[in-house]
Amino acid sequence: MGEEVWIAFLLTLMAGLATGIGSLIAFFTSTTNTKFLSWALGFSAGVMIFISFVEIFPKALEALTNSSGVEAGKWLTVLSFFCGMLLIAIIDRFVPNEKNPHEVKKVEDMNRTLREVHKQQPDLLKMGTFTALAIAIHNFPEGIATFASALHDPTLGIAIAIAVAIHNIPEGIAVSVPVYYATGSRKKAFKLSFLSGLAEPLGAVVAFLFLMPYLNEMMFGFIFAAVAGIMVFISLDELLPAAREYDEGHSTIYGVVFGMAIMAVSIILFM
Repeated sequence: MGEEVWIAFLLTLMAGLATGIGSLIAFFTSTTNTKFLSWALGFSAGVMIFISFVEIFPKALEALTNSSGVEAGKWLTVLSFFCGMLLIAIIDRFVPNEKNPHEVKKVEDMNRTLREVHKQQPDLLKMGTFTALAIAIHNFPEGIATFASALHDPTLGIAIAIAVAIHNIPEGIAVSVPVYYATGSRKKAFKLSFLSGLAEPLGAVVAFLFLMPYLNEMMFGFIFAAVAGIMVFISLDELLPAAREYDEGHSTIYGVVFGMAIMAVSIILFM
């Protein structure tokens, strides 16, 4: 494998394992820093939305028009974009709301709720395990998106990996808290949270094994357009609503604007 493949794998792995940061936050803080988290999630959404429309979608359009002609290429790009959205929407649809990592979780709320649940329902380990499974299912297509982007352009991959890593932090909280209350073991809770993030590098492995052999210009266009759709859907359905729930003042919109500004400057300087 070439150096670019290893870089893409490494970025995907780092993004996925950010769930472990969520575990550490849950264990060592009693309340959520809502102002910072709403800014960070807004920043992540700003990066994803800006990159999707300014960088990824145009590159997909260029690849598909080159391989299929102008008119067909336009339609294929739009279709692939919405297929990416449909894929992540279907995954969301089949995950129960209480297990869904797209639902807002605060450390203090989960602690309070689980103390009450623990009195009546000892099987919290199952709750944490199912939450980890739900997160793994969500993270799988994100892993493909991060890997494909990093493979084509490492600078672009770094930006996407950072955005994905930020939004994985609250997911780590959702896994680790119920497992900790069930077992009393920070080690077990951290381990399960950490492992749930491995679905992203697993997505990278699947992309490498099954997509790389067919990665011509047309396939690249399909994948990139779908990646743009996935990231826009995640931003609109997950990151921005969650950021608004955590929001204090205008932290979310400041984060969105700052994320877009950082990406705009980086495109001018590095891409």
